[in-house]
Amino acid sequence: MTVTTYNEPAMTAAPATPTPLEWRDFYALTKPRVMSLVVFTGLCGLLAAPGTIHPVIGFTAVLCIALGAGGSGALNQWWEADLDAGMKRTAKRPLPSGKMDRSNARDFGIALSVFSVLLMGLAVNWLAGAVLALSILYYAVVYTIWLKPRTPQNIVIGGAAGAFPPLIGWIAVTNQITLMPILLFTIIFVWTPPHFWALALFVKTDYAKVGIPMMPVVKGEAETRRQILIYSVVLLAVSVVPWAIGGTSWVYGLAALALSVAFLLIALPVGLRQSVEGDKMKPEKRLFGYSVLYLFALFAALVVDAVLRNLGAIG
Repeated sequence: MTVTTYNEPAMTAAPATPTPLEWRDFYALTKPRVMSLVVFTGLCGLLAAPGTIHPVIGFTAVLCIALGAGGSGALNQWWEADLDAGMKRTAKRPLPSGKMDRSNARDFGIALSVFSVLLMGLAVNWLAGAVLALSILYYAVVYTIWLKPRTPQNIVIGGAAGAFPPLIGWIAVTNQITLMPILLFTIIFVWTPPHFWALALFVKTDYAKVGIPMMPVVKGEAETRRQILIYSVVLLAVSVVPWAIGGTSWVYGLAALALSVAFLLIALPVGLRQSVEGDKMKPEKRLFGYSVLYLFALFAALVVDAVLRNLGAIG
């Protein structure tokens, strides 16, 4: 893979004197919309894992996943403050808008990250703590600092960062890494490119303006659309593997099949589109919206399947 370095464009500095800080500014640093999906998949991994866990320990594990995600999100915004200032989608975040000093964001991110890992290790188990630490470092360093500004494959390789939560949740219960949690990791890993590239297609001018080499900017829309279709087909195959190997019952299997076929059908107009009139990009926005619903529904089906099997309602 050829790696190209993109020079960071000059940005207008944020106001020298930030306004008084509010809790909402710190909350915004944690990327709450992203965190909601992270916490949900982490919880589902915990609930679907074989074995039992004390409710307080389980709650602590999910809390640590949330804090770790929030910490890495804050570190991401600390590092990319100048880039965020140049993009319409992110210009109102606390740092580019001048509401917060960058050092506050950095310290907040480090504190959340370290606390989450130590709490996970001490209260749950150290294997879960180690994987949580790896996920934070992967997002904050490997993706944010190294991959994102250098290669259009950033979201492919960096997609691993968002795939860790169900693996961590599973390890919190079992204290071991087995095939099933690796498959859950893989599903999110494969889901991330079509999910994110759908977004990148309708905000590519933002990325181009600040020099971030997202796939539509560097390789063009046609290649991005082709890659979305390829990953959508792979996602269909990967999503049913837990059923195929006997890790789940037909409840999850049929849900995964139906959801993934729908994903592919919604991706088809995006992948086969030749020209775009105006900037509405309705198929791309539809795919992006469905992709979020897809992951929630798929992991909810996983938990329902596990609960029914534990109750003996299904084989």
